[in-house]
Amino acid sequence: MKTAWFHCFAGTAGDMTLASLVHAGADPMVVAEIVGRLPLHGYALTFEPTMRCGLAATLAVVAVDDHDQHGSDQHGQHRSYGSIRDMLAAVDLPATVRDRAQRTFRALAEVEAAMHGVAIDDVEFHEVGSIDAIVDIVGSCAALETLGIKHIVCSPITVGQGTVRAAHGELPNPAPAVAELLARRAAPSRGVADGRELATPTGVALMTALADEFGPMPAMSVGSVGYGAGAADIAGRPNVVQVVIGEQLMPSADQLLPGPGQPAVVLEVNVDDTTGEVIAHTIAALVGAGAFDAWATPIVMKKGRPAHTVHALCDPVVAPTIGRVLLRETGSLGLRGTTVARWPQSREETVVQVDGHPIRVKIAAGRAKVEHDDAVAAAAALGMSLREVLARAERLAVT
Repeated sequence: MKTAWFHCFAGTAGDMTLASLVHAGADPMVVAEIVGRLPLHGYALTFEPTMRCGLAATLAVVAVDDHDQHGSDQHGQHRSYGSIRDMLAAVDLPATVRDRAQRTFRALAEVEAAMHGVAIDDVEFHEVGSIDAIVDIVGSCAALETLGIKHIVCSPITVGQGTVRAAHGELPNPAPAVAELLARRAAPSRGVADGRELATPTGVALMTALADEFGPMPAMSVGSVGYGAGAADIAGRPNVVQVVIGEQLMPSADQLLPGPGQPAVVLEVNVDDTTGEVIAHTIAALVGAGAFDAWATPIVMKKGRPAHTVHALCDPVVAPTIGRVLLRETGSLGLRGTTVARWPQSREETVVQVDGHPIRVKIAAGRAKVEHDDAVAAAAALGMSLREVLARAERLAVT
């Protein structure tokens, strides 16, 4: 499995992440072409060789012309999360690039919404909404795509101390958004006695949103190594993000688990006075509210009453929201929860055409999973059986 391990020993930033991948072999022309599909104007993306503490590295530079007159609103420091989300959805990007970029901006928006007490669609990005940050995020996702990266691992992330200057004024270092991103993912980090902003929200969002796991470099056959430079040349410590690219070796048969799992919560209620239709609606509502998965199990309660347990698996951060949905939809008088670990497989999404009808397919570990709703719509439009559409879509996805 093609894997990228990011060593954030000196911190991380969006431009450092992008530059490290280019230094490791991502084609800068392909990266620039994919980023160039965005409706952004008045900027130039270049990659320059440089040195950091005697170590050869690559510097990614996004030069923005603030006086460019084409789409002048593109240069402002204030973009809403909704506008960026819609822009990414509308542009012709590779599916994996779009998915990774959307996940990164979603992580940032959720943090900003929680910190400022606003709805997620009302979040206004400042530094993160500027052209260079958007280019850094989409460019990093494009570079991962060009390298064929399927699995991402990240080391503990180094952060600074003291305070930093931001759009909202002087803030603690690490910045609140950085601290919250790390907390939501339970990502390992370490502080050093340095007053610089070593870890930026953009860089940390890329790692926490996209990393499949955190820890030391996995067992892998190394193919290339890249170093992405930060703006400052710090004495005594190369200010770079190191990325190691290679084929990860599969765990031996006696290894039951691939590494530390992601924390998750299972919430559940027992109900004996709810119809099957209500339970089905509850499951859909739980997934719609952000649960990783939701399901129901038939049980027998006291006095032999047939009943169901409704379960929801979710991120600890959204557990309060999921709990409220579970209580509201089932009418239960209480719920219980268990903290667990999860090991999601790396996956990618592609779109196939069945007689002109687009159908999304998730591919993971050689298995293709067809998006049910897309297949149902295509079957109805084509007058075909659902089974035939599912089979054809799966064949197209794996060939």
